[in-house]
Amino acid sequence: MAETLRLEVVTPSRRVLEGRASEVRIPGVLGELGVLPGHTPLLTSLGTGELKWSEGGTEGRLVVQGGFAEVQPDAVTVLATIAETVDQIDVEAARSALTDAEAALKTASAEEFDALDATVRLAQARIGAAAAR
Repeated sequence: MAETLRLEVVTPSRRVLEGRASEVRIPGVLGELGVLPGHTPLLTSLGTGELKWSEGGTEGRLVVQGGFAEVQPDAVTVLATIAETVDQIDVEAARSALTDAEAALKTASAEEFDALDATVRLAQARIGAAAAR
């Protein structure tokens, strides 16, 4: 069994990350999924949150939303709608988006709720990831 996994994160417009990891934590739609080398193959839908990985005592994180993750015993490939490095996050814009979306949720119709909820979760993930730098 390999000691590390190949980790690749891509969006429709670019490759965000390519590297090695000894552990990967993926925000799935049903909760967080931990992946170690030798994991059983699977395909899962991505939720909104922080994708975290570690290698050699260092930890990394990205914010992802939407898409899929494919897990193989020696690799994790994430195909995300949105993927942002911590350096790309504008914390003030995320805080403003969070405040606006939370206020809008109070009077949202059923049709608006899912989009506003996704905005809240993305803003929270951005703020959390930026705070952990």
